[in-house]
Amino acid sequence: METGMVFRDYNGRISSMDFHKTSSYLVTASDDESIRLYDVSGAACLKAINSKKYGVDLVCFTSDPTTVLYSSKNGWDESLRLLSLNDNKYLRYFKGHHDRVVSLSLCSRKECFISGSLDRTVLLWDQRAEKCQGLLRVQGRPAAAYDDQGIVFAIAFGGYIRMFDSRKYEKGPFDIFSVGGDVSDANAVKFSNDGRLMLLTTMDGHIHLLDSFRGTLLSTYNVKPVSINSTLEASFSPEGKFVVSGSGDGRVHAWSVRSGKEVASWVTYETEPHVIKWAPGSLMFATGSSELSFWIPDLSKLAAYVGRK
Repeated sequence: METGMVFRDYNGRISSMDFHKTSSYLVTASDDESIRLYDVSGAACLKAINSKKYGVDLVCFTSDPTTVLYSSKNGWDESLRLLSLNDNKYLRYFKGHHDRVVSLSLCSRKECFISGSLDRTVLLWDQRAEKCQGLLRVQGRPAAAYDDQGIVFAIAFGGYIRMFDSRKYEKGPFDIFSVGGDVSDANAVKFSNDGRLMLLTTMDGHIHLLDSFRGTLLSTYNVKPVSINSTLEASFSPEGKFVVSGSGDGRVHAWSVRSGKEVASWVTYETEPHVIKWAPGSLMFATGSSELSFWIPDLSKLAAYVGRK
């Protein structure tokens, strides 16, 4: 892979990004208090919206590619906001957290989402209602995510991943997975597209790969640890055969899920970890730091590889 397109017009670090599942859109959030919408197929920025009053930290698409959900970053209002990108209007506010929201995951099949905060709560929401539908208390910084079907969700903290049935979460976790004694703060937890695998990244620079049915720890990839103000992120390729991640030293890494070995590593000019997402169903991933980069196949190397095969 190589960088095919780079957008350098940011005035702050990119804190979050999300690809829409069924369109060619990408949305980013940045420390310059902007939300930007891109057309990936045309490699163009379609719109930039400022959130000067509230700031912006985490951002996710809803099922509608013109509507996003985002968290604040101003230190005094921790509400989540549903924003129409068409006319820059707020459709709904979600109030409930009392400290910074550090995890946000939408269910792709239903109009619900989950958020985790430094106030040590995880809240369950319905996009159609302002009040939260459920509350779970945790003992640390939480990372939370729905699986693709919306049947289960995972909450990671304190060296364990707790699995919940979304229909009866109030009964507590139906299973608890250990990540091999890594008790550093959880950064992000994710499911593969087929739901069979899970990733957990932690502040100490560990990326744990687990079987999401049995809880077996399959591999642990190690990168440079990240600072307390940074987030280590990793992403599955669409078919689940590879994992790409950032690193505390600014490098980008790729691993084979089958072998557990690193298959590629790229040096960048950054010294902090990139946010990173693989585009659904595409041979492309994006990284965000002080600039946004689209990574595509290096055709010269691909031709040589095909020649050897």
